[in-house]
Amino acid sequence: MTSLSVEMLAADAAEPITSAGNAQLGIAVLAGIAVIVLLITKLKMHAFLALTIGSLALGSFAGAAPADTIASFTAGLGSTVASVGVLIALGAILGKLLADSGGADQIVDTILAKASRGAMPWAMVLIASIIGLPLFFEVGIVLMIPVVLLVAKRGNFSLMRIGIPALAGLSVMHGLIPPHPGPLVAIDALDANLGVTLALGVLVAIPTVIIAGPVFSRYAARWVDIEPPEKMIPQRPSEELDRRPSFGATLVTILLPVVLMLLKALVEIVVDDPENSVQRVTDVIGSPLIALLAAVLLGMVTLGRAAGFTKGKLAGTVEKSLAPIAGILLIVGAGGGFKQTLIDAGVGQMILDFSENWSIPALLLGWLIAVAIRLATGSATVATISAAGLVAPLAADMSTSHAALLVLAIGAGSLFFSHVNDAGFWLVKEYFGMDVGQTVKTWSVMETIISVVAIAFILPLSLLL
Repeated sequence: MTSLSVEMLAADAAEPITSAGNAQLGIAVLAGIAVIVLLITKLKMHAFLALTIGSLALGSFAGAAPADTIASFTAGLGSTVASVGVLIALGAILGKLLADSGGADQIVDTILAKASRGAMPWAMVLIASIIGLPLFFEVGIVLMIPVVLLVAKRGNFSLMRIGIPALAGLSVMHGLIPPHPGPLVAIDALDANLGVTLALGVLVAIPTVIIAGPVFSRYAARWVDIEPPEKMIPQRPSEELDRRPSFGATLVTILLPVVLMLLKALVEIVVDDPENSVQRVTDVIGSPLIALLAAVLLGMVTLGRAAGFTKGKLAGTVEKSLAPIAGILLIVGAGGGFKQTLIDAGVGQMILDFSENWSIPALLLGWLIAVAIRLATGSATVATISAAGLVAPLAADMSTSHAALLVLAIGAGSLFFSHVNDAGFWLVKEYFGMDVGQTVKTWSVMETIISVVAIAFILPLSLLL
C-alpha cells in the first residue's frame, strides 16, 4: 500500500461510518464492549484478538458497512502504533538496561541503607516510584517483588507493610504518568499536552501514593499478616555482576526524560513564543521521542558500560527487551483501532449529546466510563484506551490543563478494583503467597483507594486551574 493510499484511508475513516441514531449506537457500544469482555473473561482470548473482533462487532451492530468498519479499525491501529509504538520500545529498552545492569538494585541498596526501620515503608514507595517511571507495570512487579520479599524477610517486617507501598508506587506510575502506554494513548486521543499532563500527574500522584501506600499498608498489615513465602525469595540478579552503576548515575539516567519533558512544558508556559530560540530547542529535546532516546543512549554508558557490558552484551540486552513488548504493542494498537471505530461510528458525539443532559462533569464522566470498562475487562490499558475514545469530543474545547486532567481522570478510573479478571491480581497473589480473599482485602482495596483518591484530587484541581 502506498503512502498516498494510507493517507486516503485515514481520511475516509475520519468520515462517519454510520448514520445510526443514538439508541442504536448506545446498544452497539454496549454490545461491542460485551463481546470484548466475554472473549477476554470467558474464552480467555488474547486482548488483541478480542479488541479486533469487538471493533468489527461494534461496526456491525451500528449498521456500518464492513469495509468502512475495517478502514476505521486499521486507520486507528496504524495511527496509535505510529504515535506511541517507538516510545513503548524505548521505555522497554531503558527498563531492561536498568534491570540487567544492576542499576535498580543499586538504587534499592542505597535507599535502604539510609532508611530507618520506621521509614522503610516510605523508602519502598520511593524506590517503586523511581523504578516504575521507565518500566511497564508487569516488569516493575517482577523487578520489585524479590526486593520486597528480601526486605521483609531480612528486616522481619510484615509482608503487607513493605509490599503495599511498593505496589502502590508501581500502580500509580502505571496509571497516571507517561511514558506508560495507557497515559500516552490517552494523551494522543485527547490531544493533550504531554508535559502538562506529566507535571499534573506527578502533582496528583504524590498524595495518592502516600495514602494508598504507607498509610493504607498499616491497615493491610492488620487484615492480612503473612510471612514472605520462602519459595518465592530468589537470588538478586545483579549479584552475578562484577560491578554495578553508581546510585547517582542511575538516578540521573532514569529521571532524564522526565526532566526534559517537564522543561519543555515549563518553557512553553513561561516563554510562550514558538519562534523563540530557547523554546524551539526545548520543543525538540523535550519531545517524548528525543527525551527517551537520550535516556537510552545515556543508559548504555551509565548503566551498561558501567556494569562491564561489552558491545555484544549491550546489543543482546536491547534485543531481549523488545521481544516481550510485541503483545503490548498489538493490544495498544488494537485498542486504538477500537477507539477509532467508536469515533467514526459517531459514539463520541452521542456521549457529547448525553453529557449535556446528564450534567455530569467531563472529568467524572471519563472516570466512570474507565471504571466500568476496567471492572468488565480487567485491563487498565483497555479501559484507558476505550474511555479516551469515548470522551474525546469532550476535550475538543478544553483548556490545556483540563485536557491533561481528563487524561489523569481516565487513568485513575482504569485502576479501580483489580479482581479475578486482571492478570496483575494473580501475579500479586502468587508472588505474595496469598489466597483470593487475602488478595482482595489488600491488592484490590489498594487499587480502589488509588482510583478514588486520585479523582478526589483531580476534581478540585479542575476548579483551581
